[in-house]
Amino acid sequence: MELYLPHPHHRLPHQDPIPRTLDHTVRIFPFTLTLRKCNQRSRRHGFSKTRSFLLEQTGGKMVVELVGAFNELTERMGMLSSSGSHLLFKALKLSIPLLHALPLTPDGRSSLSRALSISLLLADLQMDAEVISAGILRPVVEARSISILDVRNQIGSGTAHLLHESLRVMKVPSKVDVLDDDSATALRKFCLTYYDMRAVILDLVLRLDVMRHLDYMPRYQQQLTSLEVMRLHAPLAHAVGANWLSLELEDLSFQYLFPHSYLYVDSWLRSHETGSKPLVDVYKEQLLRSLRVDPLLADMVVDVSVDGRYKSRYSTMKKLLKDGRKPEQVNDVLGLRVILEPRDGEDMAEVGEQACYRTREVVRSMWKEMPHRTKDYIARPKANGYRSLHMAVDVSDCGRSRPLMEIQIRTKEMDMLADAGMASHSLYKSGLTDPEEAKRLKAIMMAAAEFAALRLKDINHEGIETEQSQNNRVFRLLDKNGDGRINIEELMEVMEELGAPGEDACEMMQLLDANSDGSLSSDEFELFQKQVGFMRNFEERDEQYKTVLNEKLQIADSSSLIQVSGEDLSSRASELDLLASG
Repeated sequence: MELYLPHPHHRLPHQDPIPRTLDHTVRIFPFTLTLRKCNQRSRRHGFSKTRSFLLEQTGGKMVVELVGAFNELTERMGMLSSSGSHLLFKALKLSIPLLHALPLTPDGRSSLSRALSISLLLADLQMDAEVISAGILRPVVEARSISILDVRNQIGSGTAHLLHESLRVMKVPSKVDVLDDDSATALRKFCLTYYDMRAVILDLVLRLDVMRHLDYMPRYQQQLTSLEVMRLHAPLAHAVGANWLSLELEDLSFQYLFPHSYLYVDSWLRSHETGSKPLVDVYKEQLLRSLRVDPLLADMVVDVSVDGRYKSRYSTMKKLLKDGRKPEQVNDVLGLRVILEPRDGEDMAEVGEQACYRTREVVRSMWKEMPHRTKDYIARPKANGYRSLHMAVDVSDCGRSRPLMEIQIRTKEMDMLADAGMASHSLYKSGLTDPEEAKRLKAIMMAAAEFAALRLKDINHEGIETEQSQNNRVFRLLDKNGDGRINIEELMEVMEELGAPGEDACEMMQLLDANSDGSLSSDEFELFQKQVGFMRNFEERDEQYKTVLNEKLQIADSSSLIQVSGEDLSSRASELDLLASG
């Protein structure tokens, strides 16, 4: 039997006839009563409180953190289903008040800051909402502020499963007494075989977060942690296809294991820079500008991008010591990758290939090509299907010699296939030398990829949010009755879920409700979101400025460490050679 509506109007199918609280008890005219209380508070206190003062209130601060974190994560994740949005929003609402209650981490950060750093790394790796939710909740589970059973009941079984799996992966190194080459290889194979790959990636991101904040540890503990990461986790990251994660883990480990050698290599790489701008950025901008003004290329592609990178410090050291190369023989110190998106059409693949060759002509017009380094994997693809153009160019100018710069040219489709192919190829580079074993694990990974594709197909049927709807994700999640406005009851409910006093919602409503109608429209809430982004941007800039100033102010103190004698390097060569063999 349907309940009587006090004011007749057409009820939408997804709306309850009478608003209900979380315990599902019926409340008559709650909005009117609550709004009267807010108006009374308004008369007592007036409207003189500014937005900055609002953010000092528990509820206002919690909502700002919730909205800011959710928006930043979803922007980095890109495509996200409505169910994924709900899952991520629930995880943030549950975790933020619990994280606030935790003490500072050993490295001096707030627990909330650490959890958000982990979740942003996972978003950059394009992990799904379940993995990111598990990353947010992992610190509170470790602190025993909430149990995995509670997570299963309040968030979902998928997130709870990943938390359980990641805690098991964390204990893998303790399965051996000594982490030598053989045991590290066995443990990597064990992780790839028996654990959920997403849980492995979550553990790797947690390791990277630890490595980025090792300074507070005693020297011996820094070395033990770095050795474990170098032998086990960096190759494991390569095995699951997270190449940039693997490179950063290697470089950070190298920095703590061999600090003097690291500074020597780092100063040599930086010696190729001119002015305040990294050299690779200078060449990247030059190439991108030339490609975008080329009329022939413009007829073939709708978009072109150029990525740049320096060779990793650890990889450079291996080439200098293990391979016995001279500095001038390390040719791929600088690297650019051109990604082309050809125009749609039946001959899209052919047009993409022509665009790659045209790009090569543009590069030849800018720099001197080294013919012996040119490889055409488009005309002659590799056995695993890899397709791309590789070339090396001489970027020396004004009589100043520089290492050769490597340039890769491929279409967007070729780039995606290259990344997928790297996952199987890396099984060998990660210690799996048995071809049959590698084939078996490759089959497992391919099956996982097919399953992910099926899930994506299901999500597409469920409905991926359009670009327009992505801008008001938070608004729709807070607008629980779907009437297109956020009323005071809905705002109070989210405050209480965040562990803040419900009356804070009144003050927040007064400050955001521009037309004083007692509710927030999507436009009013969008203005609030822009203010949240503005404030978070200032906080991020402050952190960046602090880091840059810290580096510059310590230059004088650390410069003496760069002078490393030849004897020091030769004595470390054998150590690094043994380490690299792992």
